[in-house]
Amino acid sequence: MKILIIDDEEMALKDLMSILQQVIPYSEIYPCHSYQEALTIIKTTSIDIAFLDIEIGEKNGIVLAKEMKDLQTDIHIIFVTAYAKYAMDAFAVHANGYLLKPVQKEDIQRELTFAYQVIAHTRIRVQTFGGFEIFVDGKPLIFKRSKAKELLAYLVDRRGIGVTTRQACSILWEDEPYDVKLKNYYQVILMELRNTLKKAGIEDIIRRHRNFIAIDPNKIDCDYYRFIEGDAWAINTYRRDYMICYSWAEFSMGVLDEQIDNMNDQKNDGEEGVCLKKIIL
Repeated sequence: MKILIIDDEEMALKDLMSILQQVIPYSEIYPCHSYQEALTIIKTTSIDIAFLDIEIGEKNGIVLAKEMKDLQTDIHIIFVTAYAKYAMDAFAVHANGYLLKPVQKEDIQRELTFAYQVIAHTRIRVQTFGGFEIFVDGKPLIFKRSKAKELLAYLVDRRGIGVTTRQACSILWEDEPYDVKLKNYYQVILMELRNTLKKAGIEDIIRRHRNFIAIDPNKIDCDYYRFIEGDAWAINTYRRDYMICYSWAEFSMGVLDEQIDNMNDQKNDGEEGVCLKKIIL
């Protein structure tokens, strides 16, 4: 893991570097004292996590974070500052963490544990923001039929709630009459989905009963589910782009958008902190 530290105070820089070397001894750490030095490193090195002070001489760490995000969109930004008043500004630039000085070893361990969970791919990862994809061991799952993929996307959207044959048909073919022909075609799509999952060795993510099927939410790591639980990383990666290729996802996206708007209203009202509560959909 490659870690960048930016702080114009030499003692603070050394203290943070010392903690990082204890917590994650095999990482590559790039300490720097200035705004420009940090940008130079970002332009030449792929950084996983950056620990930024907010006041860097006459420069502003919030602005630097935005420039770093523009250069490396997947970089994890964690602010380390003596000032709580910048928390909302940090959230606005999609920071992944916000620590107050003096930073303790336990604080760094917590942030790095979270970053590992995000950076290191899990066995089954489902992406719903920016389009729908499912990754198995870091590789995208390929579907022969687009409707099989859409069926899986709908099951993910339902979050473990069972879907009957009639419900699934009304979603996948909203303008088609529900008849024997359609039900038979649905069984073909369902079989295709099961075969695709079985080939990847993940068929157990689907629970099937006599009259319905459902996703097992505990078997997948999903950005949508993380958002619902108030996960800061998931909230910061959302761009009002939930399942954008499926019209039936508009309701869920509306709920997510409303939550983002509420957070922005809190910022505009001058609140210094953000309370992330579980969203009930």
